[in-house]
Amino acid sequence: MSAQPQSGRIGRRFAALAAEGRAALVTFTTAGDPDAATSLALLRGLPGAGADLIEIGMPFTDPMADGPAIQAASLRALAKGASLSSTLELVRAFRADDQDTPIILMGYYNPIYRFGVDRFLAEAAAVGVDGLIVVDLPPEEDDELCLPALAAGISFIRLATPTTDQARLPAVMRHASGFVYYVSIAGVTGTAAASDQAITAAVDQLRRHTDLPIAVGFGITTPERAAAVARVADAAVVGSAIVSRLAAALDDQGQARSGLVEDVLALVNQLAVGVRTARQ
Repeated sequence: MSAQPQSGRIGRRFAALAAEGRAALVTFTTAGDPDAATSLALLRGLPGAGADLIEIGMPFTDPMADGPAIQAASLRALAKGASLSSTLELVRAFRADDQDTPIILMGYYNPIYRFGVDRFLAEAAAVGVDGLIVVDLPPEEDDELCLPALAAGISFIRLATPTTDQARLPAVMRHASGFVYYVSIAGVTGTAAASDQAITAAVDQLRRHTDLPIAVGFGITTPERAAAVARVADAAVVGSAIVSRLAAALDDQGQARSGLVEDVLALVNQLAVGVRTARQ
């Protein structure tokens, strides 16, 4: 078994949910989408709507693992001036009111490299970031960011996919921490969904290689799909469905219509009900 010691907000949250006998709902939104104020209002509302952990996308011009919905979210945020600095400030503002909900930044290495790894990790730790998901850094590049992040007290969350075979898994899990994110389809976000049988088999295989909680994402768009995942995994991750709901509440100029935050949080609440009742 491979696992880093569980501590901090992520470890405490998964331990508490395990004691409750249920999985977590992990939500994803892009920092600064559709604008800084709306993004913060949405972020602040997520825990009350039922999000147990929050992933925040770091806007990037070339999010190659993401489908059209999240690509568009990145472009909207960048058009409004979002940056890695403003993403960190978003976390700082969120932490002014919430010291408990785990925050994971998700994205790509290029913006972090340009920002400076040491500076990024120091500022991320200072504002209250708990974990990182960096989709384009394989285990062979752990010296770049993974090991420095662990030294800074920030979990480095690994991705496993349907093409990650038994021979590859030990390398993927070697320095994994926080939780393991199983990408349930071979492809980009928001484009397809895996079968329940495939997800169950994959989670069972991962449990033979790690003691970390296992989250499943990609293709989870409804409360029913979230519940199906929550029956077998430790967390269900929903991103594209939330981002798409946000996009549907924009006007023709890309501005937030009145009620956007409430509408998106209503979807999150429906997803949370699905997750929380899945094992009853």
